[in-house]
Amino acid sequence: MKIEGEYMFDGTREQVWDVVRDPEVLATALPGTQSLEQVSENEYQGEMHVRIGPVAGLFSGLLVISDEVPPESLTMTVEGKGKPGFVKGTGSVQLISQEANKTLMQYQGDMQIGGRLASVGQRMMESVSKSLLKQGLDSLNQALLARQASQTTGEQVEYKPPSESEFAASVAKDMAGEVFSSRRVIWIAGAIVIIIIIILAAILTR
Repeated sequence: MKIEGEYMFDGTREQVWDVVRDPEVLATALPGTQSLEQVSENEYQGEMHVRIGPVAGLFSGLLVISDEVPPESLTMTVEGKGKPGFVKGTGSVQLISQEANKTLMQYQGDMQIGGRLASVGQRMMESVSKSLLKQGLDSLNQALLARQASQTTGEQVEYKPPSESEFAASVAKDMAGEVFSSRRVIWIAGAIVIIIIIILAAILTR
């Protein structure tokens, strides 16, 4: 499965780079992250609770950063596995300076998915992946804005990431938007069921 897209950050390229390379910030970007530890200069180990439709479970994984050109680009290689299956992927990230102290992130990569996760279906996986990326990047941008405010005021500005239930509800909303735009009745019915499963499961596991 291929993943590609772009995102506009509200900060300079150097500021965005610092946030992307900060494991403490990354750990808050996606609710469900149980741990993220830097084990070497460019390697991170972590655990994340992942939920995609009716399939959920804890994943243990390794993230490796390579081909760094600060603050311009890097490559990420990820391997994760758990009871729901496994995920392997490689992606490249490029940061491009824009006017008004903004930065455009462009990303692309390939993912391999196996186990029960693969049974979810490629279309749903693509929809969920897009939504997860958008929510995660939104969280990084909010952390960036909080850091900027702290530097300006000299006081600690707390950034509160969304809860797992809030995150799940946003993912469900994004998925419903894509389904309704397709105008296919069978996908509308399927989306309603998926939304109910995701929201109820998120509430029950809080």
